[in-house]
Amino acid sequence: MSVTIAFATQLEQLIPCTMKLPERQPEFFFYYSLLGNDVTNEPFNDLINPNFEPERASVRIRSSVEILRVYLAYHSKLQIHLCCGDQSLGSTEIPLTGLLRKGSVEINQHPVTVEGAFTLEPPNRAKQKLAPFPVELAPTVGVSVALQREGVDAQPLIELKSQSEHESQLPKKSILTPIKEKVLSEPKSPSMTPMPPHNPSPPTKDDATESEVESLQYDKETKPNPKAVSSSSVPASTAPPATTSNVSETVSGQKIAVPATSHHFCFSIDLRSVHDLEVGFPINCILRYSYPFFGSAAPIMTNPPVEVRKNMEVFLPQSYCAFDFATMPYQLQDTFSRIPLLVELWHKDKMSKDLLLGIARIQLSNILSSEKTRFLGSNGEQCWRQTYSESVPVIAAQGSTNKILELSYTVTLEDYGLVKMREIFVSESSQGLSTIQPKSASLPPAPCPSEVQTEPRETLEYKAALELEMWKEMQEDIFENQLKQKELAHMQALAEEWKKRDRERESLVKKKVAEYTILEGKLQKTLVDLEKREQQLASAELELQRERKELKSERERNLQELQDSIRRAKEDCVHQVELERLKIKQLEEDKLRLQQQLKDAENKYKILEKEFQQFKDQQSNKPEIRLQSEISLLNLEKVELERKLESATKSKLHYKQQWGRALKELARLKQREQESQMARLKKQQEELEQMRLRYLAAEEKDTLKTERQELLDIRNELNRLRQQEQRQCQDSREIASGNVGGPQGSALEEGLDDYLTRLIEERDTLMRTGVYNHEDRIISELDRQIREVLAKTSASN
Repeated sequence: MSVTIAFATQLEQLIPCTMKLPERQPEFFFYYSLLGNDVTNEPFNDLINPNFEPERASVRIRSSVEILRVYLAYHSKLQIHLCCGDQSLGSTEIPLTGLLRKGSVEINQHPVTVEGAFTLEPPNRAKQKLAPFPVELAPTVGVSVALQREGVDAQPLIELKSQSEHESQLPKKSILTPIKEKVLSEPKSPSMTPMPPHNPSPPTKDDATESEVESLQYDKETKPNPKAVSSSSVPASTAPPATTSNVSETVSGQKIAVPATSHHFCFSIDLRSVHDLEVGFPINCILRYSYPFFGSAAPIMTNPPVEVRKNMEVFLPQSYCAFDFATMPYQLQDTFSRIPLLVELWHKDKMSKDLLLGIARIQLSNILSSEKTRFLGSNGEQCWRQTYSESVPVIAAQGSTNKILELSYTVTLEDYGLVKMREIFVSESSQGLSTIQPKSASLPPAPCPSEVQTEPRETLEYKAALELEMWKEMQEDIFENQLKQKELAHMQALAEEWKKRDRERESLVKKKVAEYTILEGKLQKTLVDLEKREQQLASAELELQRERKELKSERERNLQELQDSIRRAKEDCVHQVELERLKIKQLEEDKLRLQQQLKDAENKYKILEKEFQQFKDQQSNKPEIRLQSEISLLNLEKVELERKLESATKSKLHYKQQWGRALKELARLKQREQESQMARLKKQQEELEQMRLRYLAAEEKDTLKTERQELLDIRNELNRLRQQEQRQCQDSREIASGNVGGPQGSALEEGLDDYLTRLIEERDTLMRTGVYNHEDRIISELDRQIREVLAKTSASN
């Protein structure tokens, strides 16, 4: 997180008449507290023209975005004081809530900033009941607060050539110096930072972090003193008013380098005319705007005011302004995209103070997409020019979106290419004009008193002085001639420009006269159309009056018919009501008669029910009834037993199917295990052969012992595999014998025929699986049992 104080204006408005400043030269400075660190900038002495180097104070924060957003919401303002000693002359508050908005993730892509010119307010303004400052005289301070994730668009802190944020806009004839950097302490988290007091008192000069200031001034050969700074430096984000006449003062021998990566740009704005006025009164129009990025925060106005009425277009006087500055192309594109040019429309009245009517927003990024044209500069270098013209609405400033008028403007951007790297030497002793001492001949020895003295005009000193004076006069004449030639060239250029502008104005006037002629013809045609429409309206009005009379009579007739129909409807309703009353009376009589019939029927029902109960009791005592109930119970038991028999038969069939599937699965597992055992045996034999060949050349005793041990292990493994295979075969036989024994045991309870049929079915089922053949033990056992059953059947027969 970094805070940059770039410039200040109109600071003298903060000094009241009753305040006494120190008798010696007073020192003024700005003070603020950044995350518990007290920061002051370099002091300056002049409030009318505050001349100080822009400084940036930065602090590294270890935290998360959410915690930092909560901290900035709680500490939502940064208070900056203008101090003189230990006294605060004025303060302003910079809102920090716009840095991290809720749900925003733009800090992960690029830094977020809050910047602008903020008005300084004197202390206790509300208690003293002071009137607010006028807009033109308000004391302001230019501040930029930036927050970025470390590693996103990070810039090196030492090399000025590659540091883009220090390559700021360069007004014409001003010298670029870098911004001084203050690196403050590094808190772990905003929640762990010591909280600044609610109304911090500005510290004295000794309490400021002067020892932590690091100058970034770049020197090609040697690093200059950090305290030797330029007095007309320009910040990267918001530039102070450019003082193009003052030359920056540095220590003797100081070298200031202008970066070679910046481009020299010339941006011109021509507010041409206003038209399409939509308010009901004429206005005395003055347009006012400022754009600090061009190197000057001073407002630019059109003067004198011009009167604008409805249905007329007025051309603005002194509306052309050009700005020369140097900056990076991407910085120019970024600033034009983010910050529009706001043109204020003021109404100037002699009887009252000026009134702000509306604001026009000019999007400067439109010029970057216009067509480029090539031209040659003054030194023959190739340059580019882009021009864009448009009309924008001026929207009312008092909270509404109504359009006041249209503003036509033309903007031109000229790119003169890279600014050449140059070093400027500034010396303290080079203030006045230097005098040139010509070579003079050596003076002769002083003559003796006895010698005859010569005339003063004949001496060598006099001749040398005369020659020097003549040389001076000749140089003055040459200088005056050069000045006259330059003046003549400038006058010729001005005359040519004036003629060019005059021709443009004449062509524009001719064009407007032609347009006005066309408009006049259209107006006459419109007047004729209006007269025709008036006649049509008069005839239409007569027709309308006639139709109104007809409609009135028709309305009265309809009203009479409606009253008649209402009267007839009322009579019909009265008749219907009488009929309904008669019907209700008849229905009540029917209701009484039906209730009497219902009571009689209920009495008859009760008598019949008693007789039926007596008959039922007589019938239940008879033996035939008891036998019938027992037969019903036996039938129910029979049905239940048949249902259980059917379910048992289905379960037996299901188990047979499951048994067949299990036998198939067992056969597949047996075959798979045999194949895997064969593969393992083959692999072990191959490994045994390789090991035997590997150890033939070794010592005989070790070889015999190793081979004997390996053969013993292999024999054990083979025995284990044989035992495992025998166990599996035995398990399968036990499963088969158990499955066979079940039907044999059940054959003792069932008939021999049913038992024989089941044996044959089980044998055929096993044979269909394909796992068994007639030589297997289980098939042989089934055949034996089938033969025994057949023998028993034949013996019994």
